Amino acid sequence: MHKLKTFNKRLWVLPLFSVMLISGCQVVSLKQQAVNVTLANERNSILTQSKLSEASLNVLSMSGKEAKVCMQTPSDCIADLHKIPQILDEQLLSAASELYLSKAMSLADSSQCKVSRLTKHRKEEEQKIIQINYDKCLDQELESLDKSIRYSYAYLFKTQRQPQARIFDNRQVQIRDFYNQALTELVNVNRLRNPTNNFTPIIKIGESTYTIDIQSYQRLQNMQLEKFMSSYNMNFSGLRAINRRDGFGSDFVAVFPASESTSHDNKYILNPLSYQYPKEGNPNIHKARYLAATIIAQPKKSNASVDDVLNSPDFEIKVYDPYRIDKVNIAGQSYSLAANFSAPYGLWLAENNLGAAAYLTLIDRDQRLTMPHLYMLEPYNPNKRIIVLVHGLASSPEAWIGVTNDIMGDPILREHYQVWQVFYSTNMPILESRFQIYALLKQAFGGINSNDAAAKDAVLVGHSMGGIISRLLVSDADISKSALSMMSNRQQVRLRKHPVIAERLKMKPIENFDRAIFLAAPHSGTDYADRWFTLAARKIIRLPATFLTSLADTLTSDDADLKDFVKTITNGVIQNGPSDLSKKSKFMELTASIQPKKDLVFHSIIGNMTRSDDPNIITDGIVPYKSAHLEHAVSEKILHGGHSIQETPEAVLELRRILRQHLVDHGLYKP
Repeated sequence: MHKLKTFNKRLWVLPLFSVMLISGCQVVSLKQQAVNVTLANERNSILTQSKLSEASLNVLSMSGKEAKVCMQTPSDCIADLHKIPQILDEQLLSAASELYLSKAMSLADSSQCKVSRLTKHRKEEEQKIIQINYDKCLDQELESLDKSIRYSYAYLFKTQRQPQARIFDNRQVQIRDFYNQALTELVNVNRLRNPTNNFTPIIKIGESTYTIDIQSYQRLQNMQLEKFMSSYNMNFSGLRAINRRDGFGSDFVAVFPASESTSHDNKYILNPLSYQYPKEGNPNIHKARYLAATIIAQPKKSNASVDDVLNSPDFEIKVYDPYRIDKVNIAGQSYSLAANFSAPYGLWLAENNLGAAAYLTLIDRDQRLTMPHLYMLEPYNPNKRIIVLVHGLASSPEAWIGVTNDIMGDPILREHYQVWQVFYSTNMPILESRFQIYALLKQAFGGINSNDAAAKDAVLVGHSMGGIISRLLVSDADISKSALSMMSNRQQVRLRKHPVIAERLKMKPIENFDRAIFLAAPHSGTDYADRWFTLAARKIIRLPATFLTSLADTLTSDDADLKDFVKTITNGVIQNGPSDLSKKSKFMELTASIQPKKDLVFHSIIGNMTRSDDPNIITDGIVPYKSAHLEHAVSEKILHGGHSIQETPEAVLELRRILRQHLVDHGLYKP
């Protein structure tokens, strides 16, 4: 009986042991993983991590090759993959694209492809060896990038399946990114390998030749071009958003050489309307130097086979203007063109540092920025309406970052508007600033064809002091009599002899504008200008010496009391800009009642830091409602916020609404 029990016990243990044995041999088990891990496995690639994508690893597994080996010697591994008939064309081409890009990235990170600043301190022979190795490394990197571009292009456009059939495939998006990044780096590395101050239209890479074609970009033709800068990975800390358009191609910024300084740059011109500028025109009107551009690389043969794409030496790089072209024909099909609309604007702001210049010009008594400047932010387009932005006291075009970037980001506004920015010295008398900006804008509009759509229906936008100036730019008023009554008889006699001074008191509207927007504008002045700390600042802020010198030069005579005359008028009627903002100033006495011309459509946007709806209490902290309010405005928007109301999202949305309404009113857009 005991033996039977023992036997039965053994029989029970045997199946249990068998189950345990089988379980120990199980290879696959089920477990849940986080969604982010799943997405990472699907979408990560060599661009986001230090290893290949899952799709490429799966292809390599068919060959038995290790990924690390293939990343270092992609040509050998790809040759082996060609021998495996079970590998589909899409699998081969996409994996090859990533392998070559991986090799290029590895070379870029290597010490051979970098030249240390300490190299120049080494012996001459050592420097030569380092340079040879550096050039060799860059050549290898370019060859890998060339291959990556070719395999990417072949995958995207030359496989049995058309791109439209893979529209939701993660892999297609990956390969597009490989193509864009490889093309970006090809241009960048070529500039390192062949440094020059001038743009060259041909890129030679081993047996391959890339010809750069700019025929589709009118603005670049017959122009000296300094360089192309990739905007693919540009990041600007001061921009809330980067406005891009997804699509095919690599986005760049085309950069023109900086204009050479002239003898006119710092000269104060008292009579700008009649002044004879050099044949190039007013040097203070700046055409766009930084232009958005998108490039694509493709085989020169329109009907190229897969073999042509991979092996034919002749490729071309076509450059497009993304403002004018949003779709391109590639391999017989139309595709959206990628674009970065914020990059040229951000680059312009970053390299010019206008914010710092604004404060310097406020206290500068010499010649840094005495004449106003106008900047066109994109190449002039005869079919797009013009928006002119005028900043306020101690400010600059940086005050309009949010507004300008939003216009570029809104496809409707971007299609119909182009932006001009005015930069002026805010320590000048406001009447003088108005006169100089008036002359500047008249010259700018005078430089375009009067039959262009852009020559009419322009929109003027001014903030704070810029709002006052903007109102006077679209007003018809003669304040000569009132101004003369504030002067002594002796001053009046002198002034009448010199109409160049008196014409500042006679205002005519710029007819190109038919709409204006005033933001936080102290039309009737502000008490803030008379507070003790502001009064102290006003004593520091003086009229620029160049202005006073030019005034003296214009009024030059043999009279011994000339300097005394200049002194008396600058202490009386003529004051600096901040002093003009006082409710008690002569300027406000002369101009507060001036209204925009009768047929002008205008709007007011006003800040309110209080919780009150009482017009007697509402203020943005600087400008009270009663000063910012203008009768007969088509719309008046009071928003919660301080004096820099133009920076708030609510104000930007209101500006967008007004600008769209402007298009509707002129039959240019139907919501």
